[in-house]
Amino acid sequence: MHRNYFKIAVLPGDGIGPEVIRESIKILDVIAEVFQCQFQFEYGSIGAEAIFKTGDPLPEETLKICKESDAVLFGAIGDPAFDNNPEAKVRPEQGLLKLRKELGLFANIRPLQTYPSLIEKSPLKREVIEGADIQIFRELVSGIYFGEKFTDPEGSYAYDICQYSREDITPIAHMAFKEAQKRRKKLTLIDKANVLDTSRLWRKVCQEIAPEYPDVQLDYMFVDNAAMQLILNPKQFDVILTENMFGDIISDEASVIGGSIGLLPSASIGEKNALFEPIHGSYPQAKGKGIANPVASILSVAMMLDHLQLHQAADKLRQSVEHAIENKYVTIDLNTKQHYSTGEVGSFIADYIKYSEKSYYNFENVKIGKSTIV
Repeated sequence: MHRNYFKIAVLPGDGIGPEVIRESIKILDVIAEVFQCQFQFEYGSIGAEAIFKTGDPLPEETLKICKESDAVLFGAIGDPAFDNNPEAKVRPEQGLLKLRKELGLFANIRPLQTYPSLIEKSPLKREVIEGADIQIFRELVSGIYFGEKFTDPEGSYAYDICQYSREDITPIAHMAFKEAQKRRKKLTLIDKANVLDTSRLWRKVCQEIAPEYPDVQLDYMFVDNAAMQLILNPKQFDVILTENMFGDIISDEASVIGGSIGLLPSASIGEKNALFEPIHGSYPQAKGKGIANPVASILSVAMMLDHLQLHQAADKLRQSVEHAIENKYVTIDLNTKQHYSTGEVGSFIADYIKYSEKSYYNFENVKIGKSTIV
């Protein structure tokens, strides 16, 4: 019997984080009503917001809320006060890195798909991207971001150590192989094995695991070539597996294929905990203007619902997002001529979840920009 009561830690964070999270909560309230489940939300501070309040980018109280929850819903992190100050010792990003480590979130999963009505928004040609569907698995708690760091007192010399163990690589490799089995049965390991010992270890571990998945084709690509191939022919990729820093860069590059970074969700998974967040940053220039695209955060909710075994609700949510996009009920990043606010887009999607074709949004009016709903 499936559970129907869940504790969700909510960390709105910085910049547009609180605005997109507000729409995600709006969606979850409707999901609870339609699918007869209950969500208890516990809010915590993180990042610049937490530094300004407490001096700590991840207060102990926030960490406790996360550890006691069924899932974490995260907004965004980062603030110009720190981005533009290389001397800052305490940074918002330290809060997220520590949270990933403390919760054991070793696998970051980023799905990328193209929407037919948004293909013209992509900087790439239609024939290059139409039908692209990629799942990226990025290792999240090791590598250069977590290795030893040093800067000499004079500030003239620094290093960051990239290190990996077999134990770091094995769990996420199995996850990626299993995902490839469910899809088109192709797994590409992205590395720099011609230069880096850590990359050679990744190849060795994946080669040892591969015989357990005989139906999956495993191939390899150096990260510089992969960056180029994502632009030249993204449809060649099915499941991508890579280490922490390469995954950070490659997945952000891949995000523009679909037309906007504001569309892409992500899940960070551990053995006991899971966190769900849009991949966009805090976008401080848009803060408080009602122009932030909430879709990535809302699709992160769909990934969370799947994680909580609420698959029917997740499917309905994705269908509702597609309905909004196909009806061009989108924010300014996707339509500069006719667009809607962050809150309006969230309300449109929530309303469709609740009423579907009986939604009180008049679609003929929507299409000509005369929606009766504000």
